[in-house]
Amino acid sequence: MAGKGIKKKGITVSKKDDFSAWYGELVQKAELADLRYNIKGFVCYMPWAVISIKKMFAKYEKALEKYGHQPLIMPSLIPESNFHLEAKHVEGFAPEVFWVTEAGDGKKKFEEKLALRPTGETAFYKMYSLWIQSYKDLPFKRYQSGSVWRYESKMTRPFFRGREFHWIEAHNVFATLSDAEKQIKEDMKITHEMIGDEFAIPVIFFERPKWDMFPGAVRTHAADALTESGKVIQLPSTHLLGTNFSKPFDVSFVDKDGEKRYGYITCYGPAISRIYGAMVAIHGDDVGLVLPFDLAPVQAVIVPILFEDSKDNVLSECRKIEKMLSGRYSVKVDERDDKSPGEKFNEWEMKGVPVRIEVGPKDVEKGQAVVVTRHDGKKNAVKVSGIEKAVTDIAKRFTKELKDRQMKNFAERIVDCKTMPELEKAISDNNIVRCGFCSMELDGEKCADIIKDKTGAEVRGKKVDKENKKFLKCVVCGKPAKETVYVAKSY
Repeated sequence: MAGKGIKKKGITVSKKDDFSAWYGELVQKAELADLRYNIKGFVCYMPWAVISIKKMFAKYEKALEKYGHQPLIMPSLIPESNFHLEAKHVEGFAPEVFWVTEAGDGKKKFEEKLALRPTGETAFYKMYSLWIQSYKDLPFKRYQSGSVWRYESKMTRPFFRGREFHWIEAHNVFATLSDAEKQIKEDMKITHEMIGDEFAIPVIFFERPKWDMFPGAVRTHAADALTESGKVIQLPSTHLLGTNFSKPFDVSFVDKDGEKRYGYITCYGPAISRIYGAMVAIHGDDVGLVLPFDLAPVQAVIVPILFEDSKDNVLSECRKIEKMLSGRYSVKVDERDDKSPGEKFNEWEMKGVPVRIEVGPKDVEKGQAVVVTRHDGKKNAVKVSGIEKAVTDIAKRFTKELKDRQMKNFAERIVDCKTMPELEKAISDNNIVRCGFCSMELDGEKCADIIKDKTGAEVRGKKVDKENKKFLKCVVCGKPAKETVYVAKSY
């Protein structure tokens, strides 16, 4: 049940008209998070969200282990000295770090500040230098699931952006650059399998420009998803770190010839809580939450239509259907007598239950039930003997249909632009722009800054997959275009 002060009525604003207000209402009224915790940027995740998030973690962890990663649990505190071993890394993260400086009653001051982990490189690699000794130890692929903390200065938004978020980070070491580059491709494959196929969120993988790379990386690749507001949200990113961390942390090994060599490192970070927020934002509608079938806390809800003279028969039929389905699916019979059927329909639609099964006295007489699917609103009368098959058929197609719908929407929102006025218009219409650009090296940052100053949008990078569209000139400066890039506002 909702806590005191949390309203449960339907969403009062359209997703298309005011995405920000719509998202806030959905998070509150579907009981996904409570924002009233008394530290800014820290949010209480509620059971309905946590059940889905735990399923997401389980799917991702299984995939990583399938591809050879093993789990770790690393300390949450990192000595300040670890950060200073890689100059670009400390420069990039220092403004966002929460520091622990004392313990107990305040009289115990630490000789060295300890950072609440903003990301794990400086913890992992300190230990990798001890754990990796020989070429026989490679490849070395490990991951952990946990929290990270960053003093986020931008406006926070539940799940999207906060000062504590929940993620998986994988850190891998290889003997050669070629093997490390293969891992980057594998990370992107895992992303498409998880984000695209399991979570039904279309993404485009971009190679980020030099001025927008992970601190300390040689190359950064990141998957962007598109929301109704026209803003993209970065989901998993994978980084080629080369030997930038292995040298200062001495992540080295003795090769077959007895020579000491430094490992080539990659890291990969699917932020599960952010992916959940993207899933809520992308699939939800003006009725409420829509979730991929496997991730829904309740996959099928059975709502009895009760009248006093037939109550027992209807409830008996509902429990029969529940027993039929419960071996394969998460099923609930809503027997509450303080809610009307209509109120129950609205509540379960708000919470994004994929299948609703309605059973009334006339349905019992006919040996049927009415099956309603959440994502498309289709309603069909189904014989009770065929309900398990009907739900199984829905389960097989439900998530794919969500993905196909969003793939179409994503493709339609990419607009080609040759001039700055065209770009400004497309961005103001909440689209992604594809255009020519002079350079993704540091000398192109001036043109990127002009775009940001005029539109608030950023150069997201060039597509990792084959790009068929070519432009002659940079959309900003008019110089010959070396790259085709994508531009969008972002969270």
